[in-house]
Amino acid sequence: MTTTTGFAFTWTDPDGTPRASAVSYDEKSADRRQTELEDAGARDIEMVPVGYGELPQPKA
Repeated sequence: MTTTTGFAFTWTDPDGTPRASAVSYDEKSADRRQTELEDAGARDIEMVPVGYGELPQPKA
């Protein structure tokens, strides 16, 4: 069973490049990171709960 230890993101850059977090964040830091992505013009931002050692893949 996987226990959620943090959050990561997938998003699309303003130029259309799909991206994914290379690190996970605690809840407070994730909220801050989401605001940074929004301010940078990212689209399709999705906060993904992740377990230890897990990170999301960029959307194709």
